[in-house]
Amino acid sequence: MVLVFIFVLGLFIGSFLNVLADRLPREESVIKGRSHCEECKKKLAWFDLIPLLSFVYLKGRCRYCRARLSLYYPIVELTTGAMFVLVLLFLPHESIKHQALSIKYIWELIYYLFIVSSLVVVFFADLKYEIIPDKIVFPTAIVSVIYLIFNTQYLILPHLLSALGACLFFLALYFGTRGRGMGLGDVKFAFLMGLILGFPNIVVSLYIAFLTGAIIGIILILWRRKKIRGATIPFGPFLVLGTLSTLFWGEIIIQKIMSVLALH
Repeated sequence: MVLVFIFVLGLFIGSFLNVLADRLPREESVIKGRSHCEECKKKLAWFDLIPLLSFVYLKGRCRYCRARLSLYYPIVELTTGAMFVLVLLFLPHESIKHQALSIKYIWELIYYLFIVSSLVVVFFADLKYEIIPDKIVFPTAIVSVIYLIFNTQYLILPHLLSALGACLFFLALYFGTRGRGMGLGDVKFAFLMGLILGFPNIVVSLYIAFLTGAIIGIILILWRRKKIRGATIPFGPFLVLGTLSTLFWGEIIIQKIMSVLALH
Protein backbone atom coordinates (compact mmCIF):
# COMPACT_ATOMS: atom_id res chain seq x y z
CA MET A 1 0.00 0.00 0.00
CA VAL A 2 2.88 2.36 0.75
CA LEU A 3 4.38 1.70 -2.68
CA VAL A 4 1.00 2.33 -4.33
CA PHE A 5 0.60 5.58 -2.41
CA ILE A 6 4.09 6.82 -3.32
CA PHE A 7 3.50 5.87 -6.97
CA VAL A 8 0.20 7.77 -7.11
CA LEU A 9 1.86 10.72 -5.39
CA GLY A 10 4.54 10.59 -8.08
CA LEU A 11 1.85 10.70 -10.79
CA PHE A 12 0.39 13.91 -9.35
CA ILE A 13 3.81 15.49 -8.81
CA GLY A 14 4.69 14.42 -12.35
CA SER A 15 1.70 16.37 -13.64
CA PHE A 16 3.18 19.52 -12.10
CA LEU A 17 6.65 18.64 -13.38
CA ASN A 18 5.11 18.56 -16.86
CA VAL A 19 4.22 22.22 -16.39
CA LEU A 20 7.75 23.07 -15.24
CA ALA A 21 9.45 21.16 -18.06
CA ASP A 22 7.17 22.79 -20.63
CA ARG A 23 7.00 26.38 -19.38
CA LEU A 24 10.41 27.12 -17.85
CA PRO A 25 12.37 26.68 -21.12
CA ARG A 26 9.86 29.00 -22.80
CA GLU A 27 10.19 31.47 -19.91
CA GLU A 28 6.47 31.30 -19.15
CA SER A 29 4.96 31.65 -15.69
CA VAL A 30 4.28 28.36 -13.92
CA ILE A 31 1.73 29.86 -11.52
CA LYS A 32 -0.23 32.18 -13.80
CA GLY A 33 -2.56 30.85 -16.41
CA ARG A 34 -4.38 27.53 -16.38
CA SER A 35 -3.30 24.62 -18.51
CA HIS A 36 -4.74 24.72 -22.02
CA CYS A 37 -4.73 22.78 -25.26
CA GLU A 38 -1.79 23.79 -27.46
CA GLU A 39 -3.99 23.55 -30.59
CA CYS A 40 -7.35 25.14 -29.75
CA LYS A 41 -6.10 27.10 -26.68
CA LYS A 42 -9.16 25.93 -24.75
CA LYS A 43 -8.58 26.01 -20.98
CA LEU A 44 -8.69 22.54 -19.48
CA ALA A 45 -11.05 21.60 -16.66
CA TRP A 46 -9.83 19.78 -13.56
CA PHE A 47 -11.18 16.46 -14.86
CA ASP A 48 -9.01 16.87 -17.96
CA LEU A 49 -5.90 17.02 -15.77
CA ILE A 50 -6.17 13.84 -13.69
CA PRO A 51 -2.73 12.28 -14.07
CA LEU A 52 -2.64 9.40 -16.55
CA LEU A 53 -6.37 8.62 -16.20
CA SER A 54 -7.51 11.65 -18.20
CA PHE A 55 -5.07 10.82 -21.00
CA VAL A 56 -6.29 7.22 -21.16
CA TYR A 57 -9.98 8.19 -20.93
CA LEU A 58 -9.63 10.78 -23.70
CA LYS A 59 -7.59 8.32 -25.79
CA GLY A 60 -4.73 10.79 -26.04
CA ARG A 61 -6.80 13.55 -27.64
CA CYS A 62 -8.09 16.96 -26.59
CA ARG A 63 -11.67 16.80 -25.33
CA TYR A 64 -12.60 19.94 -27.29
CA CYS A 65 -10.77 19.91 -30.64
CA ARG A 66 -9.74 16.24 -30.71
CA ALA A 67 -6.14 17.16 -31.48
CA ARG A 68 -3.64 14.49 -30.51
CA LEU A 69 -2.00 15.12 -27.13
CA SER A 70 1.73 14.77 -26.65
CA LEU A 71 2.94 11.49 -25.20
CA TYR A 72 5.28 13.57 -23.03
CA TYR A 73 2.49 14.10 -20.50
CA PRO A 74 1.80 10.49 -19.48
CA ILE A 75 5.47 9.54 -19.88
CA VAL A 76 6.59 12.26 -17.43
CA GLU A 77 3.89 11.23 -14.96
CA LEU A 78 4.75 7.53 -15.19
CA THR A 79 8.46 8.27 -14.96
CA THR A 80 7.99 10.37 -11.83
CA GLY A 81 5.83 7.69 -10.22
CA ALA A 82 8.45 5.03 -10.99
CA MET A 83 11.26 7.25 -9.66
CA PHE A 84 9.37 7.86 -6.42
CA VAL A 85 9.00 4.11 -5.93
CA LEU A 86 12.73 3.63 -6.51
CA VAL A 87 13.50 6.33 -3.95
CA LEU A 88 11.38 4.53 -1.38
CA LEU A 89 13.05 1.20 -2.18
CA PHE A 90 16.68 2.31 -2.36
CA LEU A 91 17.02 5.67 -0.58
CA PRO A 92 17.95 6.94 1.93
CA HIS A 93 20.59 4.39 2.88
CA GLU A 94 21.53 4.93 6.53
CA SER A 95 18.32 5.97 8.29
CA ILE A 96 16.23 3.08 7.03
CA LYS A 97 18.68 0.62 8.57
CA HIS A 98 18.04 1.96 12.04
CA GLN A 99 14.63 3.58 12.43
CA ALA A 100 12.47 3.78 9.33
CA LEU A 101 9.97 6.23 10.83
CA SER A 102 12.48 8.65 12.33
CA ILE A 103 12.27 12.36 11.60
CA LYS A 104 15.67 12.15 9.92
CA TYR A 105 14.41 9.45 7.58
CA ILE A 106 11.37 11.48 6.62
CA TRP A 107 13.47 14.57 5.84
CA GLU A 108 15.93 12.49 3.83
CA LEU A 109 13.04 10.93 1.93
CA ILE A 110 11.63 14.39 1.11
CA TYR A 111 15.08 15.55 0.02
CA TYR A 112 15.59 12.65 -2.38
CA LEU A 113 12.07 12.99 -3.78
CA PHE A 114 12.87 16.65 -4.44
CA ILE A 115 16.17 15.76 -6.13
CA VAL A 116 14.52 13.13 -8.32
CA SER A 117 11.75 15.56 -9.29
CA SER A 118 14.33 18.15 -10.32
CA LEU A 119 16.17 15.57 -12.41
CA VAL A 120 12.94 14.58 -14.17
CA VAL A 121 12.34 18.23 -15.15
CA VAL A 122 15.92 18.59 -16.43
CA PHE A 123 15.64 15.36 -18.43
CA PHE A 124 12.46 16.25 -20.29
CA ALA A 125 13.13 20.00 -20.64
CA ASP A 126 16.48 19.33 -22.29
CA LEU A 127 15.08 16.47 -24.36
CA LYS A 128 12.24 18.63 -25.70
CA TYR A 129 13.76 22.12 -25.86
CA GLU A 130 17.52 21.45 -25.50
CA ILE A 131 17.54 23.76 -22.47
CA ILE A 132 18.48 22.94 -18.88
CA PRO A 133 16.52 25.53 -16.84
CA ASP A 134 18.58 27.59 -14.38
CA LYS A 135 15.41 27.92 -12.29
CA ILE A 136 15.71 24.22 -11.57
CA VAL A 137 19.49 23.83 -11.30
CA PHE A 138 20.21 26.74 -8.94
CA PRO A 139 17.46 26.08 -6.35
CA THR A 140 18.33 22.37 -6.35
CA ALA A 141 21.99 23.21 -5.75
CA ILE A 142 21.02 25.44 -2.81
CA VAL A 143 18.82 22.72 -1.33
CA SER A 144 21.65 20.19 -1.73
CA VAL A 145 24.09 22.45 0.13
CA ILE A 146 21.57 23.00 2.94
CA TYR A 147 20.99 19.25 3.15
CA LEU A 148 24.72 18.61 3.44
CA ILE A 149 25.12 21.25 6.13
CA PHE A 150 22.36 19.90 8.36
CA ASN A 151 22.74 16.16 7.71
CA THR A 152 26.27 15.23 6.64
CA GLN A 153 28.64 18.09 7.43
CA TYR A 154 31.68 15.86 6.97
CA LEU A 155 30.72 15.48 3.28
CA ILE A 156 30.44 19.19 2.49
CA LEU A 157 34.03 19.66 1.36
CA PRO A 158 34.27 16.42 -0.69
CA HIS A 159 30.97 17.18 -2.43
CA LEU A 160 31.94 20.80 -3.13
CA LEU A 161 35.28 19.66 -4.57
CA SER A 162 33.47 17.07 -6.69
CA ALA A 163 31.08 19.75 -7.93
CA LEU A 164 33.93 22.12 -8.75
CA GLY A 165 35.92 19.39 -10.49
CA ALA A 166 32.97 18.28 -12.63
CA CYS A 167 32.16 21.89 -13.48
CA LEU A 168 35.74 22.70 -14.53
CA PHE A 169 35.92 19.52 -16.60
CA PHE A 170 32.77 20.44 -18.52
CA LEU A 171 33.89 24.06 -18.80
CA ALA A 172 37.09 22.85 -20.46
CA LEU A 173 34.99 20.79 -22.88
CA TYR A 174 32.80 23.82 -23.55
CA PHE A 175 35.72 26.08 -24.46
CA GLY A 176 37.60 23.26 -26.20
CA THR A 177 34.67 22.65 -28.57
CA ARG A 178 33.72 26.35 -28.71
CA GLY A 179 30.28 25.52 -27.38
CA ARG A 180 29.51 22.98 -30.09
CA GLY A 181 30.13 19.85 -28.06
CA MET A 182 28.83 21.07 -24.70
CA GLY A 183 26.49 23.82 -23.55
CA LEU A 184 26.72 26.06 -20.52
CA GLY A 185 23.63 24.37 -19.17
CA ASP A 186 25.59 21.11 -19.05
CA VAL A 187 28.42 22.90 -17.23
CA LYS A 188 26.08 24.18 -14.52
CA PHE A 189 24.31 20.85 -14.24
CA ALA A 190 27.67 19.08 -13.80
CA PHE A 191 28.25 21.25 -10.73
CA LEU A 192 24.89 20.13 -9.35
CA MET A 193 25.77 16.49 -10.05
CA GLY A 194 28.94 16.82 -7.99
CA LEU A 195 27.00 18.35 -5.09
CA ILE A 196 24.48 15.52 -5.09
CA LEU A 197 26.82 12.59 -5.65
CA GLY A 198 30.26 13.47 -4.31
CA PHE A 199 33.37 11.42 -5.04
CA PRO A 200 33.79 8.77 -6.46
CA ASN A 201 30.13 8.59 -7.51
CA ILE A 202 30.51 11.64 -9.76
CA VAL A 203 33.14 9.79 -11.81
CA VAL A 204 30.86 6.77 -12.22
CA SER A 205 27.89 8.94 -13.21
CA LEU A 206 29.89 10.83 -15.84
CA TYR A 207 31.21 7.57 -17.25
CA ILE A 208 27.65 6.23 -17.54
CA ALA A 209 26.50 9.50 -19.14
CA PHE A 210 29.25 9.53 -21.78
CA LEU A 211 28.88 5.82 -22.45
CA THR A 212 25.10 5.91 -22.94
CA GLY A 213 25.38 9.14 -24.92
CA ALA A 214 27.89 7.55 -27.29
CA ILE A 215 25.77 4.40 -27.73
CA ILE A 216 22.56 6.32 -28.45
CA GLY A 217 24.44 8.71 -30.76
CA ILE A 218 25.81 5.81 -32.80
CA ILE A 219 22.38 4.18 -33.00
CA LEU A 220 20.76 7.43 -34.21
CA ILE A 221 23.46 7.90 -36.84
CA LEU A 222 23.04 4.33 -38.07
CA TRP A 223 19.29 4.89 -38.28
CA ARG A 224 20.02 8.15 -40.12
CA ARG A 225 17.92 10.06 -37.63
CA LYS A 226 20.86 12.39 -37.04
CA LYS A 227 23.52 13.50 -39.46
CA ILE A 228 27.13 13.47 -38.35
CA ARG A 229 27.56 17.14 -39.18
CA GLY A 230 25.37 20.01 -38.10
CA ALA A 231 23.26 17.96 -35.68
CA THR A 232 23.10 18.10 -31.92
CA ILE A 233 21.90 15.57 -29.41
CA PRO A 234 21.03 17.07 -26.01
CA PHE A 235 23.43 15.69 -23.41
CA GLY A 236 21.36 16.63 -20.36
CA PRO A 237 19.20 13.46 -20.46
CA PHE A 238 22.33 11.29 -20.39
CA LEU A 239 23.71 13.27 -17.45
CA VAL A 240 20.43 12.69 -15.64
CA LEU A 241 20.57 8.97 -16.41
CA GLY A 242 24.10 8.84 -15.04
CA THR A 243 23.06 10.74 -11.93
CA LEU A 244 20.02 8.56 -11.23
CA SER A 245 21.89 5.31 -11.87
CA THR A 246 24.64 6.31 -9.46
CA LEU A 247 22.22 7.74 -6.92
CA PHE A 248 20.35 4.45 -6.67
CA TRP A 249 23.07 1.88 -7.37
CA GLY A 250 26.36 3.77 -7.07
CA GLU A 251 27.69 1.65 -4.20
CA ILE A 252 26.90 -1.59 -6.04
CA ILE A 253 28.50 -0.33 -9.27
CA ILE A 254 31.66 0.78 -7.47
CA GLN A 255 31.90 -2.55 -5.63
CA LYS A 256 31.60 -4.42 -8.94
CA ILE A 257 34.29 -2.24 -10.51
CA MET A 258 36.64 -2.77 -7.55
CA SER A 259 36.09 -6.53 -7.63
CA VAL A 260 36.90 -6.63 -11.36
CA LEU A 261 40.03 -4.55 -10.83
CA ALA A 262 41.07 -6.82 -7.97
CA LEU A 263 40.91 -9.84 -10.28
CA HIS A 264 43.44 -8.20 -12.57
